[in-house]
Amino acid sequence: MSTATAAPSLTAQSSLAEAQEPFREHMLRQGFAENTIKAFLGDLNILAGYLGSHKPVGEIATRDLNDFLAYLLLRRGKPCSPKSYARRVTTLKVFFGWLAESGVLPHDPAAALVHRPTPTPLPAILYDDQVERLLSVTRDLLWAPQPDARPYLLVSLLLQTGIKKSECMGIELQHLDLSNPRAPVLFIRYRNPRMAHKERRLALSPQLLPALQQYLRQYQPQVRLFECTARNLEYVLGDMARLADIPGGVSFEQLRWTAAVRDYRRGVPEEQLRQKLGLSRISWRDTLEKIRRLAAPAL
Repeated sequence: MSTATAAPSLTAQSSLAEAQEPFREHMLRQGFAENTIKAFLGDLNILAGYLGSHKPVGEIATRDLNDFLAYLLLRRGKPCSPKSYARRVTTLKVFFGWLAESGVLPHDPAAALVHRPTPTPLPAILYDDQVERLLSVTRDLLWAPQPDARPYLLVSLLLQTGIKKSECMGIELQHLDLSNPRAPVLFIRYRNPRMAHKERRLALSPQLLPALQQYLRQYQPQVRLFECTARNLEYVLGDMARLADIPGGVSFEQLRWTAAVRDYRRGVPEEQLRQKLGLSRISWRDTLEKIRRLAAPAL
């Protein structure tokens, strides 16, 4: 049974321009990332510029789409990068696949398009021994003559949850549910209603609680967990990387990828990992491929 829906007024005779707003609403319902929605609609605007914005969607054939892709590569005024080309193929497949699945079109003209994956560099992650050194130096600071719980809390939180820098900075004290010390929980919340699909409930290790309580006593935050700038926390990660002798430093993004790879190696189901990272199904395709490559045994 199809889960795709389109506006009741949308038919095969509807123009490319008329189909864009229903498509945007569909992507919002499906939890697509805001940047993905913006990029896909931008790609459709380029298609509309090539075929004509008044072109009925039912009159667009596979030949038209292949001609459009050739135009992007060979005849457009500015070159199309391999990454942009690959995304535009994805845009066509998602858009026309939605029209076909929702019954607006009798068949999908983009189904036969060849999707050429674009190899992208693998992100940097921490090796297991680097993770241990990083945790060790931050743990030592819990008991130093001038103790500081923030580095250990920050590193442990990022490695356990894989949250992004913006999500880390958005954590409020009320987002922490410590009512069950054996199963503490972190809620990732967004103020923007459009981002509600990225909200999620993440389990924390009970072993993190002593450091969290020490941090709360030491820093006494009133609203947000980390009442400082993101740059301050980046400095903390940089200082800890030097203490742990990790060349090149440590970043939020690096710890997010490290957390994802460690979860994957531990056997966390792919769908569960996607939801934990707060990714849409579209962005998950490329992310999962990178995680698999990073987690694969060395050749």
